[in-house]
Amino acid sequence: MATPHTIAVAGKGGVGKTTTCGMLIDYLCKKKQGPVLVVDADANSNLNEVLGVEVETSLGAIREEMAQAELHGTVPAGMTKADYADMKFGEALIEEDDFDMLVMGRTQGKGCYCYVNGVLKTQIDKYAKNYRYLVMDNEAGLEHVARGTLPHVDTMLLISDCSRRGIQAVARIAEMIEEMSLKPTQMGLIVNRAPGGVLDDGVKAEIEKHGLTLFGVLPHDDAVYRCDCDGKPSAKLPEDDPVKVALRNIMGSIGL
Repeated sequence: MATPHTIAVAGKGGVGKTTTCGMLIDYLCKKKQGPVLVVDADANSNLNEVLGVEVETSLGAIREEMAQAELHGTVPAGMTKADYADMKFGEALIEEDDFDMLVMGRTQGKGCYCYVNGVLKTQIDKYAKNYRYLVMDNEAGLEHVARGTLPHVDTMLLISDCSRRGIQAVARIAEMIEEMSLKPTQMGLIVNRAPGGVLDDGVKAEIEKHGLTLFGVLPHDDAVYRCDCDGKPSAKLPEDDPVKVALRNIMGSIGL
């Protein structure tokens, strides 16, 4: 299979980025656009909860486990450290019907992030060719994208809530993307939680001021809020849910 179409999702915490990312993955799977490789590269993310997936381990947790095995000399006899690492990191791939998932997780200790970033890149390089789409949920700092974890970004989705401050935060991320010369094939903004799905004039002005391309607007939706409160996967809401309908239209309009 050829190189997958890579979609990177970015935005500051608390704006509904992970919920939007989960619904995007559900959309691709429902369109039979799979298989999809999902990478949760935000240490604070709970993308698995949005998707309704149980996570037993993460790359960060395995890194800690391996460090302990090395420290206590419990690497299995007859295995090199490289073989042991390959076996352990292979266990981190969560396999679902329509998508597979890698979770970065948290790490402790000095220098661990550099190591796990390297591991994440190695794992993506190893698996990516088997998928049509690669979707990565990033932290606001875009560390993994900046470090070249993704081979190339085809579609960069900037997620904001419908506040002026949210738009300003996303504009800073857009500037960072330009400074890093990432050059995604297409990049645009999705504004989340707009009352009635309509943007305030002040917010529209802020988007124009920063020269951001608006891909579309998602309405405020009590059902999404209820899922969050009840710990239920919002990606599995019915297909006629207003956010899902709006997101389907946006994805169609940008060729996904």
